[in-house]
Amino acid sequence: MTTLNVREIRGGYGSADEIVKGIDLEVKARDLAVIIGPNGAGKSTFLKLVAGLLKPKTGHVEIDGRHLVPGSAQDACEQGLSFVPQERNVFQSLTVRENLEMGGYLVRAELKARVEAQLERFPLLKPRLKHKAGNLSGGQRQVLAMAIALMTQPNVLLLDEPTAGLSPAAADEVFDLIRELAGQGLAVLMVEQNALLALEYGTRGLVLVAGRKLRDASAADLLADDEVRHLFLGGAQIH
Repeated sequence: MTTLNVREIRGGYGSADEIVKGIDLEVKARDLAVIIGPNGAGKSTFLKLVAGLLKPKTGHVEIDGRHLVPGSAQDACEQGLSFVPQERNVFQSLTVRENLEMGGYLVRAELKARVEAQLERFPLLKPRLKHKAGNLSGGQRQVLAMAIALMTQPNVLLLDEPTAGLSPAAADEVFDLIRELAGQGLAVLMVEQNALLALEYGTRGLVLVAGRKLRDASAADLLADDEVRHLFLGGAQIH
């Protein structure tokens, strides 16, 4: 079973930055791990460090015991990791089919089969293959973005704010799909501002504050934690 390990990651957007201050994390296959915390906590920066989009000052990332090349998104991809950013995660001027084909540019020999596999996984894309991605609804674009990321058949999937700007109904649908992907064997690590909903769907939760790990526990335990509920869940009572 695939395991993502993050060890003492520190870094930011420049050599002098230390937005993320030494975070350890383990995510296993079938985990849906959710990162929550206040704005400016370093959540998205942490994901980019893990994905190789930023080079850490110290620490390393492993997939199944293999150290990823620091700051190399290409190596991360080749070792089975895919990252879906919050913004600019589809090619809006291209059709749905063309977007899927772009996601499979590394696997040209298997392209047709992999496109068909994503259409089976996400059937709402089938009737929209010739539609421009920019004309899709927010929820449909998010589904397409995940399908693009899955074209490389990753074992680890990182998602940055997958429900940002979506209606409550669309957010529920996207979370249902993400939970299903984890259930199929992916190790999923997700940053999400909708902390309450994310923890209700997730299996584990990581609370970041000022670039540091404040809590790392099961989602159920975090939902029941008085301090976490007060600080991040609006004081909501969980039943």
